[in-house]
Amino acid sequence: MIVLEMKTLKLSVLALFLLILGLACSKSGKPRYSITNSKAYEASLFRQNCAICHGPEGEGKTLDDGRQIPNLRDGDFKYKSDAEIYHHIAEGGNGMTPFRGQLTEREINLMVRFVQDELRSAN
Repeated sequence: MIVLEMKTLKLSVLALFLLILGLACSKSGKPRYSITNSKAYEASLFRQNCAICHGPEGEGKTLDDGRQIPNLRDGDFKYKSDAEIYHHIAEGGNGMTPFRGQLTEREINLMVRFVQDELRSAN
């Protein structure tokens, strides 16, 4: 009787361990947002206006002359607030082209939300 209880206990502990291990190894959270695969208007704006410098998924790059184009998805962000991001998109600076003449107010605001909600929220 005691042998049977010990086997049952060992199997239960093993099953619990395997369950915990399986949960720890499984992916959690939602998958990373794909700009390339998105049909959203904001993703289209990004592909048309931003991807040439920031890369197709907004992960930045290093230019041949050594200048670094910022990663919009990961890392420590220079512009954190909506107002700072809006101003940088609209007015440019630090090598970035101003987009006030190319995008409407609505589109700039959409891009601010896109950066904050889609690109940075998955981190």
